[in-house]
Amino acid sequence: MPLTYWLEHAWLGSRTASGLVLTAGADGRIASLTEGVPSPPPGAEVLRGLTLPGLANAHSHAFHRALRAATQRARGTFWTWRETMYGVAARLTPDSYHRLARAVYAEMALGGITAVGEFHYVHHQPDGTPYADPNAMGEALVEAAREAGIRITLLDTAYLSSGFGAPPEPHQLRFTDGDADAWARRADRLRGDDNTVVGAAIHSVRAVPADQLATVAAWARDRGAPLHVHLSEQPAENEACRAAHGMTPTQLLHEHGVLGPRTTGVHNTHLTGEDIRLIGSSGTGTCMCPTTERDLADGIGPAVALQEAGSPLSLGSDSHAVLDLFEEARALELDERLRTRTRGHWTAAALLEA
Repeated sequence: MPLTYWLEHAWLGSRTASGLVLTAGADGRIASLTEGVPSPPPGAEVLRGLTLPGLANAHSHAFHRALRAATQRARGTFWTWRETMYGVAARLTPDSYHRLARAVYAEMALGGITAVGEFHYVHHQPDGTPYADPNAMGEALVEAAREAGIRITLLDTAYLSSGFGAPPEPHQLRFTDGDADAWARRADRLRGDDNTVVGAAIHSVRAVPADQLATVAAWARDRGAPLHVHLSEQPAENEACRAAHGMTPTQLLHEHGVLGPRTTGVHNTHLTGEDIRLIGSSGTGTCMCPTTERDLADGIGPAVALQEAGSPLSLGSDSHAVLDLFEEARALELDERLRTRTRGHWTAAALLEA
């Protein structure tokens, strides 16, 4: 039986409207939307105030939620925070990851988030041995999202190196498949459904050797799947990439065919003018995660310049230092005000679109 709602006010993508009747089919999709109905019809559920579309959280590491309030006492940088994060990752099992992720996704649902992009790289047992089901950890996330009532894009992540060709360190063994071909064979076993899209991710240019970037990009391209990558989050990554390859991370991704309209760079913080041009001209997206970027002292990325260059903006809560996409939207604007000492970079509608 279809469900009927009467919306006092609603945002329709470019404008607000009042007095709407919305019916939803058994599949959860909107079946019809009628404007100009001044009072609720019999049997309709009444939604007062302003109704918004469900929000998309474009970048999540569900297990980072366990770090909230655990890393605030100590001074340090992204790199010292990372050591604490590794400690949490080492203790996860498929069962505990499922329980943790279900709680995180439920928190998202309560905040109006109806879809999440989960950047997933905790694949194997702590010593690197695959589980009997090589995708047990990913399947735990898929089931957690289903039970919490949100859709998931599982961005299965290639994480092969501790840095520009160096072998994984002991705490990274459960992240790696050995090489990109082995990653692709495991990722091939994942299946999407009505609640799940399977995508891909390159953890970063330091974690996937340059000669294997194209393998991951081709896997995503051949399947029409989204592809995400942490990009220039830290100046140290840029310096190491220049030392190893004589170019910036963005230039390296461009050289190996990673950039493009199905690709999203996450953070895109420490970029050159040429980096911005390459990202924008290729239609590569930018996912900003302001509450995490400020929590980790990453810096403020050039979001306005990226959007003006042609890069679509999205938002994510990343480590879930705060889990509130409206706060991410506010922070995007307010951080840009701090960076430029100028007010008013996006309209409310543009921030909601992000």
